[in-house]
Amino acid sequence: MGKFGDTRLPPGPKWPRLAQGLIFLVAQRQTARMLQRRYGDAVTVRLPVFGTGVLLSDPELIKQTFTASPDVLYGGEGSPLGNILGPGSFFSLDGPAHLRQRKLLLPPFHGERMQSYEAIIEEESLKEMATWPEGQSFATAEPFMRITLNAILRAVFGAQGRELDAFRDLLPRLVTLGSRLTLLPIAQRDFGRLSPWTRFKAMRREYDELVGELIATAQADPQLEERADVLALMLRARYDDGSPMEQSDIADQLLTILLAGHETTAATLAWAVERLRRHPDVLRRLVEETDAGGSELRQATIYEVQRVRPVITGASRLVKEPFELGEWLLPRGSTVIVAGVNVHNDPRIYDRPGEFDPDRFVGQKPDTYKWIPFGGGTRRCIGAAFANMEMDIVLRTLLREFTLEQTGERPERQHHRGVAFVPAQGGRAIVTRRRSGASTARSGAVAEPAVASVSS
Repeated sequence: MGKFGDTRLPPGPKWPRLAQGLIFLVAQRQTARMLQRRYGDAVTVRLPVFGTGVLLSDPELIKQTFTASPDVLYGGEGSPLGNILGPGSFFSLDGPAHLRQRKLLLPPFHGERMQSYEAIIEEESLKEMATWPEGQSFATAEPFMRITLNAILRAVFGAQGRELDAFRDLLPRLVTLGSRLTLLPIAQRDFGRLSPWTRFKAMRREYDELVGELIATAQADPQLEERADVLALMLRARYDDGSPMEQSDIADQLLTILLAGHETTAATLAWAVERLRRHPDVLRRLVEETDAGGSELRQATIYEVQRVRPVITGASRLVKEPFELGEWLLPRGSTVIVAGVNVHNDPRIYDRPGEFDPDRFVGQKPDTYKWIPFGGGTRRCIGAAFANMEMDIVLRTLLREFTLEQTGERPERQHHRGVAFVPAQGGRAIVTRRRSGASTARSGAVAEPAVASVSS
């Protein structure tokens, strides 16, 4: 049992702080699982960015973390995303300010309002998929990123015409650079005209100007009260005291929604393609279900892809006051790190966790503290329902429009791309268009491979 002042910390490695940081940077997932095997479900680590942290792999301890008072555990202070997304972002706010923003922005991402976005997502899916090559291998990650970007720009930003084109040009560059800078907080400094941070700040100024123009256009729209896009809802929303959102906060939150729901959703879709090509029985059943108008297995597949290939590996909280966690007492200034990758691969929680088996989620939702791709508690991703709907519609469209050829190639490695883990080869696919659409004979729905399929 380690000691830290008057508090009690779980055991952990004694390696130098820099060494621990480098090991996590190079092999985050493998290191987290190795530490769990060696030290247990609560491990003390010492990292350059997080300082003294406690890595959690136990659902009960995770529940304590996610349900703790927001006055004790902070999620915004010290977040490497804070400087990237701005002071008005969910990732920068804590306590009452965070809850105030969350209460205001929760309605657009739930209930009937979500249904108004379905047509946009399907339209963008069909538009992008019309360009897919037939009979040759291509990476799906970038096409999926274009789908999710365009869907968010239309459904969330309410952008169209010239403004849509301007955002479509700027945001991929802004998000890519911003994602990389989150990994290197030391680079979030101005080292001269050509430094990454200087370039990012210039792009961020351009983004803020575009949002200002978008807001001005929306406010001048006589149909603003009838519009369903999230920007319009932000402009109409009022806090409890009757005040509207500040323009800077709107800009920060729009960028937050984009960063949280653009690359991550696209990466999950690319992983879905990567997994399904290697599991032909699941793919065949999905096609049959989709042709029949069903969705239960497709939803279970989305859950299972997020379990076996989570694009975000966990969540963290900063301890503001001594925090009793199980048998431990964590000191102020330490960090709680939820190791989602460990929970998702724990045989005590999931039977045969290394196998891709969507049937484990058929007819039931994942447990809140055992399935953590969207975080948890009051800081759970506010756009989780939107992302889930988006993945469902894109996958449904793909299955209806194309035959996806299975493969016997080895599984794609996981590559860390700033914020998200993506397939190293981009989730490669070979497709042919289903000439008769959903009426294609079910027996021919899955193309046969040249070699035997890989099952894991």
